[in-house]
Amino acid sequence: MSAIPRIGFGFDVHVLEAGRPFYLGGIKLDHTSGAVGHSDADVLIHAVCDAILGALALGDIGLHFPNTDDAYKGIDSKELLRKVCGLMKERGYRVGNIDATICLEKPKVNPHIAAMKNALCPVLGISSGDLSIKATTNEKLGYVGREEGVAAYAVALLLK
Repeated sequence: MSAIPRIGFGFDVHVLEAGRPFYLGGIKLDHTSGAVGHSDADVLIHAVCDAILGALALGDIGLHFPNTDDAYKGIDSKELLRKVCGLMKERGYRVGNIDATICLEKPKVNPHIAAMKNALCPVLGISSGDLSIKATTNEKLGYVGREEGVAAYAVALLLK
């Protein structure tokens, strides 16, 4: 039997494309570009899903929700997170806390963090004090700096 608690790390990245809707942290942001993906391409939720799945040693989001399955085409990523939380609960775990960072040049994320927490905390079954969402730029370096993509990192602590 594995030790209690368990920690997992998640990372996700998506290309940004002009004219697409931009979903981030369970909400829609007003921006000229949006992330490209099979689902709604919510990079923050995908990183959180991977962190939880990693803590459970259950692989990654692509294993559970493959981009070849039409059932997940355009799906709201909060639904994927609900399914991941179901897998967690089936194994007797709950989220202790999550720490996440979004890496994006534009738009500014900080004004939207409270709304993201309001969207995600009920799905995760935690209070806003147990979900940290931070944002940073990439100082104009690389694909994030050129505004070609968005990345997110997350660490999840699960408790039994």
